[in-house]
Amino acid sequence: MSGLAALLAGHTDPDVYQWHNAARVDDVAHAAEKADWRFVYLDGWTIEDQESFLKAVGAALELQDYDGQDFGALRDRLHDVDAQGHQGMVVLWDGWSPLARADEEAFRAALGALGGRSHDTTCDKCAVLLRGEGPSIDVPELPDGPH
Repeated sequence: MSGLAALLAGHTDPDVYQWHNAARVDDVAHAAEKADWRFVYLDGWTIEDQESFLKAVGAALELQDYDGQDFGALRDRLHDVDAQGHQGMVVLWDGWSPLARADEEAFRAALGALGGRSHDTTCDKCAVLLRGEGPSIDVPELPDGPH
């Protein structure tokens, strides 16, 4: 988990990354929480369309009064998501490939919304880890060491 450790220690900038790691979700959550980061898990293995993604990400991020209507609303609401008193927030999106394969346009919009949040310096730090294999995408891999 050295790439994750570097991210959580502040040696790697928060961003959207591909992460090829087989650690158990509980172990990733424990590492994040031990480093005082909020952990959010998004199980994407059954998400194949925009509607399903918007509902799932709203539930995972505990967005109050969010109806999952479109990516514009999601982008607006992501600015309200905070690390709940922690140093930052790490979102582990397991199984991103079903959406990427079934609805490339929705996948790109999801990456845009999540990437916008990870680059927003007016909010708490946020990193998004796309875990698992899938089609070739233009997203950097989480580096193994300081970046």
